Amino acid sequence: MKSNKLTIMLLALLLLLPIPAYADVSTGDMIITLGKNLTEEQKKLLLTEMNAPDDAQIITISNEEEHQYLGKYIAKALIGTKAISSSAITIAEKNAGITVKTKNITWVTDEMYINALITAGVKDANIYITAPIPVSGTAALAGIIKAYEVSTDTKIPEDVKQAANEEMVETANLGDDIGTENATALMAKIKEKVAETKPETDQELKSIIDDAAKDLNISLTEQQTNSLIEFFNKLKELDIDWNQVGDQLQNAKDKLTNYLESEEGQGFLDKVKEFFVSLIDAIKNFFN
Repeated sequence: MKSNKLTIMLLALLLLLPIPAYADVSTGDMIITLGKNLTEEQKKLLLTEMNAPDDAQIITISNEEEHQYLGKYIAKALIGTKAISSSAITIAEKNAGITVKTKNITWVTDEMYINALITAGVKDANIYITAPIPVSGTAALAGIIKAYEVSTDTKIPEDVKQAANEEMVETANLGDDIGTENATALMAKIKEKVAETKPETDQELKSIIDDAAKDLNISLTEQQTNSLIEFFNKLKELDIDWNQVGDQLQNAKDKLTNYLESEEGQGFLDKVKEFFVSLIDAIKNFFN
C-alpha cells in the first residue's frame, strides 16, 4: 500500500509550471499531460489510446516537480523516482459536470478524482487517466488541474490546489482504515453539507461529520474525526466557491441516479443481483 501512496503525491506537481494562456477554448478541446519518465514508445501508445489530436497541447510532469509539490503531504521515500501516470482533459459543454475514466489505475478511484477536482474548482470536463503499467494513479491529479488551467485560461489559487491534493491524501489514508468507497462517500457527504450550511464552529463541523458517518454506517475514531475537522477548517478559510461545489456534487449524484435508472444501469444491477444469488446458492450447496 505504501508503494501505492507514493503516487498520491504526484498529482499536485504540475501546478508549479508556468501556465500559457489559450483563449477561445471550445467544447471538445483536449489538453494532454504525460509523465516525464515515459519512454517515447509509451508516450506514442498513450497518445493513441487517448485519441489525442495532432495539435493537442502536451504538458510534461517530472518527478522533481512531484517531490516539490507533494513532499509536504507524504514522505519523500514514498513519492518514488519516476513520473508515469498521464491524463487527458477534454472540455465539455456548459453544466455537463465532470466525468472520469481510468485505465491501469489501481488505488485512486474515479470518485476520489472527482471529489478533489470539485474542490479545486474544475468543472464541465471529461477526463481520462491512464498509464502503460498498473500504478496507484495519484500523480495524475496535478496534471488534470494544470491541463484545466491551460485549456480554460483559468488560474486556480495555489492554496486551493494544495487543498485538492491534501483531500486526495486524506481520503486515501482514511480509505486504508474504512475502505476507499466509504472514505470517498464520507468526504463527498461532508463537503456537500458544508457547502449547504457553511458551519462556523468546530462543534458544528463535528456534528456534520458525525451525522454523515452515521448516515453511511461508518465508525470513526476520535483521531479520524479530529483530522477531518482540521482539514475542513482549512477548506473554510480558502477562496472556494461553495455554491459551485454544491452544484457539482449534485450534478455527480444526478448522473449516478440517471445511470442506475437507465436500461444499462438496470442491466448492471441485475448482473450484480445474479452474482450474489449464485454465490448464496453455491454456499448452500457446499454445506448440503
